Amino acid sequence: MDTLIPVVLCGGSGTRMWPLSRAGHPKQLLALSGERTLLQQTVGRLAGLDVAAPIVVTNEAQRFMVYEQLAAIGCEPAHIIAEPAGRNTAPAAAAAALLALRDQADALLLLLPSDHLIRQHAHFQALVETALPAARDGLLVTFGIRPDCAHTGYGYIRQGEALAGGALHRVAEFVEKPDTARAEAFVAGGQHYWNSGMFLFRADAYLAELQRLQPDMLAAVTAAVEAGHGDPPYFLLGAERFAEAANASIDYAVMEHTDRAAMIAAEDLGWSDIGSWSALAEVCEQDEAGNNLVGDVIAEAASDCYIRAESSVVAAIGVDHLVIVQTADAVLVTTKDKAQDVKKVVERLNADGRAESLWHRRVHRPWGSYEGIDTGERFQVKHIVVKPGAALSLQMHFHRAEHWIVVRGTARVVCGDEVRLLTENQSTYIPLGTVHRLENPGKVPLELIEVQSGAYLGEDDIVRLDDQYGRDLRAAG
Repeated sequence: MDTLIPVVLCGGSGTRMWPLSRAGHPKQLLALSGERTLLQQTVGRLAGLDVAAPIVVTNEAQRFMVYEQLAAIGCEPAHIIAEPAGRNTAPAAAAAALLALRDQADALLLLLPSDHLIRQHAHFQALVETALPAARDGLLVTFGIRPDCAHTGYGYIRQGEALAGGALHRVAEFVEKPDTARAEAFVAGGQHYWNSGMFLFRADAYLAELQRLQPDMLAAVTAAVEAGHGDPPYFLLGAERFAEAANASIDYAVMEHTDRAAMIAAEDLGWSDIGSWSALAEVCEQDEAGNNLVGDVIAEAASDCYIRAESSVVAAIGVDHLVIVQTADAVLVTTKDKAQDVKKVVERLNADGRAESLWHRRVHRPWGSYEGIDTGERFQVKHIVVKPGAALSLQMHFHRAEHWIVVRGTARVVCGDEVRLLTENQSTYIPLGTVHRLENPGKVPLELIEVQSGAYLGEDDIVRLDDQYGRDLRAAG
């Protein structure tokens, strides 16, 4: 009997939900709707389906956060495929298919974006079960969402002739994001569906079509898998060969050209790709004035607003139709109908070389996290948290010295040839150019305050000499 393997696509640039989403911490790793993150919800809605352990495709820097979030809900993935560079969904699916076939010769893949919301889990599972026979027969099945408005931010699928049984249809055409007039005509005609980005197919059937339609892409991904390495569940693709793969979506590379595309109409799923703050507002609980208020928010005479406070009180008076999102280092204010344009802010931040597009003030690392407290000319202060049993890399800095003050837990400090144990209220000094390492040998989180001083304080002034997490032994930047 074939094996159904979920493949969770967990990339993303973190632009559409800024400032909460960042390049280093995109929206699928955030709890935007409910207590669980979107990634955790994606995996959680599979409960009840007869599926194997999932394969997750993410980028190299986020693989540890992905594992931690899955572990928090009791999920042990079969593989976490780490991409050295983003190449869109077609190469990602190919890498997952190649690894799946190593494990199961008859693998069926259920491809799921990790940043979508589906509220009707039972109905979603029923659609998967209905589509399975067609996938087993070698069809590449996509899930089309019945449009409820003339949305211009989605691609569309035109439904073709019905297949045996009537639940599925041939795909007559894939349509790129239309203008308003075409979108209105699509909705009125009743034959077009939103392209959800979810797919169901045999791994070998997908690879066969990729070989026929995009042989160079498949060759590059195959070589990247063959050159891959890592300690399970992590699998790092060969960087040089993966970079040769064309940057293309499954739709563009395969589905628009294959004669094996089929669609199942996914009606009444409660689906959203949460593509903007205004889209999130539509699916979140509202008060009697139509507001979504998250965090420490005071709203007076406000209506139809989404207001989110992450680290301080936000007060809004006499406003309507606004999105206000506050984080520790940024505030976004926009009207709901302009919320899609937040990417323009991110583009400007990137152009100016500003870190607010990349990281939050608290930055997650495989060993724990650090958070900036204060910075000035030639100094920087951080709050560092190291998980029990974890250790930072053995490293050195060319341009800065560091003072460490333990405020909770126990620290094992390697400084040159000396090894010391520090407990609460004790401190140590790491001279410039000295090889050092910080470890937490205890059973509670280690917290310390780090004061850096020197001519240059950038994160790329780190030379790693040894690292237990398999990160590159080179300058961090």
